[in-house]
Amino acid sequence: MRSNLSRNLFAGLAALALGGSVTLASVAPAVAQPSDTTGSNVAVHNAATTRAAHDKVVDYWTPQRMRNAVPADVLVAGKDKSSAGDAVAVGKPSVVRQAAPAAVADFTGGYFSGGGEVRDTTGKVFFTLGGSNYVCSGSAVTSGNKDVVLTAGHCLNEGPGAYATNWAFVPGYDDGARPYGTFTARQLITTTQWRDSGDFDYDFAFAIVNTVDGAHLTDVVGGQSIGFNQSRGQYMYSFGYPAASPYDGSDIAWCHGTVVQDTYGGSADQGLNCNMTGGSSGGPWFVNYNESTGLGTLNSVNSFKYNGGRLRSYMFGPYLGTVAQSLYNTAASR
Repeated sequence: MRSNLSRNLFAGLAALALGGSVTLASVAPAVAQPSDTTGSNVAVHNAATTRAAHDKVVDYWTPQRMRNAVPADVLVAGKDKSSAGDAVAVGKPSVVRQAAPAAVADFTGGYFSGGGEVRDTTGKVFFTLGGSNYVCSGSAVTSGNKDVVLTAGHCLNEGPGAYATNWAFVPGYDDGARPYGTFTARQLITTTQWRDSGDFDYDFAFAIVNTVDGAHLTDVVGGQSIGFNQSRGQYMYSFGYPAASPYDGSDIAWCHGTVVQDTYGGSADQGLNCNMTGGSSGGPWFVNYNESTGLGTLNSVNSFKYNGGRLRSYMFGPYLGTVAQSLYNTAASR
C-alpha cells in the first residue's frame, strides 16, 4: 500500500571549505561505449572520459563550490517509497572478499572515532544537476579495474531524469582536507529501475573513476568487500558524512545495529535505527564489519528517511540482490 506521508531522502550539505592543493590525474583510457547503454537492468552513462574533461571537473570543485553545495533531496523530495514493480530478485548468495565479524552493542549514531580502512575508503561525492551543486557520500569497492565507487542512485541520476555532471569522489575527506586528491568519474552506472522510474528498491549506483597521478583508486585507499543476495535482518554498520545538526559535515560518522524491514512505507528496503542526517546519502552499509581493521562487506547504502511514523528514526537502504550484482559486474569490468 502506498503511503501519502511526506518523506525525506538523505543527501547532503557541504560543510567546510576544502583546503589543500588540487591533484591532477592521469586519466584512464576512454571506454568505447555509447552513453546510456542499457542491458539486464544496467544503465551506463559516460562522464569525464578524457584528460581535459577530468581536469575541468577537478578545477570546477573549488572550496567555495564544495562549501555551497546544497542537499540533493530536493531532486527527489516527495517521491513514493513503495515498491514500483516486481519483488527485488534474489539469487545465489555471493561475496567479493569477506571480512571477519565483530559482535558489539547497537549504536544509534555519532562521529566515528575509530580507524582502519573505512576512514580511507569512505568519502564525499560532489556533483551538479540542473545547474545546482550537491553532495553525497560513497565508498571505494574492490574490483578488477580498481576504479569503482558505490553510492546511491540519486547521487548520480535524478531518478527519473538527467545524469549528474562534474561528478567527483573525495576519499578520506577530513574537515576540509583531501588527502588522496579528487577522483572524477568516467562512467556513471545505475539501475534502469532508478533511471526510468525512481524506484527506491533500486536506489544504488556505481561510478567508475579516473586515476590520480596514474594510480587507481583502490591502489591508493584500498577497497571494501561487497556482497549480494545476503540474508536479511543482519547486524549492519552505516557510515557517511552527515551535515545537519547534530553534525556539521566535517568528518565521518557512523551507526550500527540490527536492521528491520520497511513495514511503514511499502518499500523492500531495510532500516537501521540511526541519527545520521543530510549528507550521508550513498554512504556504505556493511555486514561482518571488523572495528579493528575497518573492513567489512558492503551490503547497502544510505537512501532515505521518513518524516513521520513509527520508523522515523530509521535510515533505510536498498537490498543488494541480483540486479545489484549485475550492476557491479558491469562496473568492475570496465
